[in-house]
Amino acid sequence: MKKIKRKVSTQKSVKNPMKQKFIFVTGGVVSSIGKGLTAASLGALLEARGIKVTIMKFDPYLNVDPGTMSPFQHGEVYVTEDGAETDLDLGHYERFTSAIMTRSNSVSTGQIYDTVIGRERKGDYLGGTVQVIPHITDEIKARTFEAAQGSEVIIVEIGGTVGDIEGQPFLEAIRQMRDEVGMGNSVLVHVTYVPYIAAAGELKSKPTQHSVKELRMLGLQPDFLVCRSEKHLDESLKKKIALFCSVKPEHVIGAQDSSTIYEVPMALHKEKLDELIAAHLNLEGETPDLRGWIKTVKTIKNPARSVRIGVVGKYVDLKESYKSLHEAIVHGGLANDCKVEVVYVDSEKLNDKIISQALGDVQGILVPGGFGTRGVEGKISAIKYAREKQIPFFGICFGMQLAAIEFARNVCGIKDATSREFIGENARGNLVIDFMFEQKSQTQKGGTMRLGSFPCDLKPGTKTHQIYRENRIQERHRHRYEFNNKFKDLFLKRGLVAAGLCKERNLVEIIELPDHPWFIGVQFHPEFKSKPLAPHPLFTQFVKASLQRKSAFELLPKNKVEKISRDTIKKESRKSILV
Repeated sequence: MKKIKRKVSTQKSVKNPMKQKFIFVTGGVVSSIGKGLTAASLGALLEARGIKVTIMKFDPYLNVDPGTMSPFQHGEVYVTEDGAETDLDLGHYERFTSAIMTRSNSVSTGQIYDTVIGRERKGDYLGGTVQVIPHITDEIKARTFEAAQGSEVIIVEIGGTVGDIEGQPFLEAIRQMRDEVGMGNSVLVHVTYVPYIAAAGELKSKPTQHSVKELRMLGLQPDFLVCRSEKHLDESLKKKIALFCSVKPEHVIGAQDSSTIYEVPMALHKEKLDELIAAHLNLEGETPDLRGWIKTVKTIKNPARSVRIGVVGKYVDLKESYKSLHEAIVHGGLANDCKVEVVYVDSEKLNDKIISQALGDVQGILVPGGFGTRGVEGKISAIKYAREKQIPFFGICFGMQLAAIEFARNVCGIKDATSREFIGENARGNLVIDFMFEQKSQTQKGGTMRLGSFPCDLKPGTKTHQIYRENRIQERHRHRYEFNNKFKDLFLKRGLVAAGLCKERNLVEIIELPDHPWFIGVQFHPEFKSKPLAPHPLFTQFVKASLQRKSAFELLPKNKVEKISRDTIKKESRKSILV
C-alpha cells in the first residue's frame, strides 16, 4: 500500500513568497452562502485568462479532517490524489479548474493546533509562552505560503461565517498577511447575503452592512462584495451598499441565484469580477475563453433528451452527502446531451416487496459508497433487481462490495455471504468482502483507510477496458475492506469477471457481468475525477446505457416491456462504447 506521510510542521518560511498573488474569500450573514462556488468560479475565470491558479480551504472546526464526521454533519468527504480526506469544497475547486488538490489545500483548526502543540511538547519554543498570536497565526500563514507554491494566484477560502469565534485566528492571519505582502498583491472578497423581504417587496442591505462592520472590527476592509440574492441587484442598491461599506460601486458584485452552479462563472464574469480583480493585482492575462462553460450551460438548459437514474443510499435526506456523485452523473448527462433526473431512494425503506414500485420507472440504478450495516439489505435488493431485470447498474466502492455479496448469495448459492464489516473482527463466515491485511491491526479510525490514488490494470476485452481505452488507470480510493480473492474463481465460473486488478497488491478493483447490458462495480471513486468540461468515461457510458434502455422500452407496447430481449440492449450498449 502506498504510504501517505502525515503532514509535518510548516514553520520554515517559504523562499520568495512574493511571487504569488493572494485572493482571500470570506463569508457573512449566513453559512452555506456560496464561498466555495465563488472561489471555484473565480479560479475558473482566472484560468480562462491563462493564469495559473490554486485554491485552498481553511476550516475552523477542531477535527483534524472531516474523515470521521457523519455525512449528515458535514456532507461528503472529498479525497485528493495524495489521500487527504477533505471538505467537499475541494471538489468544486477541482471540477471548476485544472488545479490538482493535495493535503496542503485543506487545513483545519485541528491540524494547526496539533502542529503547534506538538512543537511545544518538543521544546521548539525554547520555554516561551505559546499563544494564538503569533504562534497559531504564524502557522496559518506558513500553510498558506506552502499551498501557494507553483501558482501565480492562490485563492484562500475561510470556512464559516464572519463573527464565528473559531474563525477569528484565520481572519487575524489574513490581516497580517495583507500587511506583509502588500495591498497590491492581495484582494479580500467578502461573500454576503442580501435578503428579499416579500412583504415589503424589497432587497435589504442591512445584513451586508453589519457583516462588513464585523470584518472592520477585526481590522479587515473588503475590496469586493459578492452579494448573493434571490432578485437582481440594481445600480441604486449597489451604490448604497458601496457607500455604507466603503467599497467602489463597481466592486459590489451582484450574484443572483442561478439555475445551475455551472452558470456562476459566467454570471461573475458578466459583473466583471475577474477583470476587476486582475486589474487590482496587476495580472497580465488573455481574453477569457468561456466557450466550454457556455456550451455546458446551454446543454443543461436545453438538453435533447432525458433519463431517470435511481441512486440507492442511506444519506438521501442530505444531498450534499453525495455531492461529487451527483455532479458526476450530471456530467455524464452533459456528454450525452441529456438531462439526468436523479431519483434518490432511501435504502433503509427498500425491500424485495416494494422494489419494483420504487425503481420501476428508472432506466439506471447506482449504489454509491457508504459504511455500516444500516440500509444494506435494501441496497442488495436494488442490485438484485438491476441484475435480474437487465437494468444498467453502477456500483461504487461499497456498492461494488454489495454487488459481489448479492452475486454470491443469489447466483452462487452462498446464502450466508457477507462482509467482515457486518459481522465483526472475530466472527467467521463466508466473507466475500474482508479486511485488507494491513487493516487488521488498525485501532484508530481517522486517516487509516486505503486513501488516495492507486493504479489499476484493466483486463483486455472487458467492457471497462473498452470504456477507458487504456490498459492502466489511476483512480482514488477510500475504503478499509476488499474483495476476497478466495471467491474469484467461483465467480468467474458463474459469469462475473474481475475486470480490473491492482497487480501490486493482487486486489480486485473492478467487477462486471459480460452477460448483462451494463453491470459494473468499482472499488474506487470515479466521481472525484469527473469535471463538467471533462466528464468521467464511466459516468458517460453509464448514462448512455441508461438512455439506450429508455429508447428500447419506448418502442415497445407497455404489456411487452418485461419481455424485452436483453440481446437488443446489449447490442446497442456495445455500439455505444465504440462511438
